[in-house]
Amino acid sequence: MAMLGLPEMLVILAIVVVLFGASKLPQLGKGMGEAIGNFKKAQRASADEANEAIDATPKLTSSQAESVTTEFEQDKSNA
Repeated sequence: MAMLGLPEMLVILAIVVVLFGASKLPQLGKGMGEAIGNFKKAQRASADEANEAIDATPKLTSSQAESVTTEFEQDKSNA
C-alpha cells in the first residue's frame, strides 16, 4: 500500500473543504478524534480481556507434563 505524500494530502484536504465547508472542519476533526480514541480504548479493553482469559487457563505442572510424556512414550512403544 502506497503512502500518501504532501500533494495527495492537499488534494484530499481541498476536496473535504469543498464538500463540507471550512466551518464544519473543526467538528469533523473532533468527531474523528473521538472515534479514533474510542476505537483504541475498545482495542485495549479487548486485549486486556484476552490476556485475562489466557492467564486464567490452568497450567500444567512439571510433574503433570512428565506424566503425560511418560504415557505418550509408553503408548508409542506399544504401538
